[in-house]
Amino acid sequence: ALRKGSDLEKAFATAALVYNNYADHESKLSKSETKSLLQSQFWHFIQGQENKPKYQEIMSSLDEESENKINFEDFMILLVSLTLMSDLLQEIKNVKTTK
Repeated sequence: ALRKGSDLEKAFATAALVYNNYADHESKLSKSETKSLLQSQFWHFIQGQENKPKYQEIMSSLDEESENKINFEDFMILLVSLTLMSDLLQEIKNVKTTK
């Protein structure tokens, strides 16, 4: 659908597609499914973050036994939060591309 879209549009479309592939029939993820998705699809961003208090807080909230499920909006907020604390983000900022 976004073959002619910008790189940013394609990135968000990809995030939506990955989310939808993991989501249930109500378009939501359980906390354990969310954690599994992050560990399999977002590994390079969360790698090495295990000792950061904010990371531990986020991940422990996904371990809580709860009926609460995560919708796409909450999932995107979670991705942005994990990205902002990631060491990989600094490496990405140091890379300049020419267009």
